[in-house]
Amino acid sequence: MRNGHETGRDKLHELRRLYGRLPRGRHQIRKGKRLMNFYTRAFLNNHPCFNKKASASYGRVHLPVAPHCNIQCNFCNRIYDCANENRPGVTERVQSPDEAVGYVENLFKFRQDISVIGIAGPGDPMCDADKTLSTFEKCKARFPHALLCLSTNGLSLPEHVDDIVRIGVSHVTVTVNAVTPEVGGKIYAWVRHGNRIYRGEEGARILGARQEEGIRKLKEARMIVRTAAPALKLCLK
Repeated sequence: MRNGHETGRDKLHELRRLYGRLPRGRHQIRKGKRLMNFYTRAFLNNHPCFNKKASASYGRVHLPVAPHCNIQCNFCNRIYDCANENRPGVTERVQSPDEAVGYVENLFKFRQDISVIGIAGPGDPMCDADKTLSTFEKCKARFPHALLCLSTNGLSLPEHVDDIVRIGVSHVTVTVNAVTPEVGGKIYAWVRHGNRIYRGEEGARILGARQEEGIRKLKEARMIVRTAAPALKLCLK
């Protein structure tokens, strides 16, 4: 039985057979009801977070359009901002999708080294999926040369995978703080799913299952996915 990697590689070879050398950028194929993305290597290599060499030549911009979050991590504090703070989850103010596009347009007038437009918060992008997806759509239409990058905790990811693929997001990072409910129960104060609050190991178990489902769906669509795991000091007794 052929695995997904072989199938995807065959699809890419088929594209090359039909069109010759592929132009730089994204190419989409529909497989049944699912849309699959393929990107030329030269296009993907410009992401400074996924390619060490690119970090010396290219930069990224994070757009703060998603203020709400569906989980509360015990270590998370987003209530402050300062001149020396550069984490994606901290911002001076939240922008609307149109304001974000205007900001990028003005930025590109002065910076030609920005290759990635990312959304990572300041809450969770998929908790405010309408704002996040609208911003990505507007940016893709206005700046087709830029890579689109999403960072999420994964809780609300599965139901939006089709839209993420359709719009043309090329990179997705899923933050995975724990892989077992026992550890996750010590990290998350609560998890809100389906208009209900879950605490402790129950919430961590739901979050873990949703993360796994979202990552699986993204990989089935041939997306580039990274899991990020921050180093935490926990008392496990």
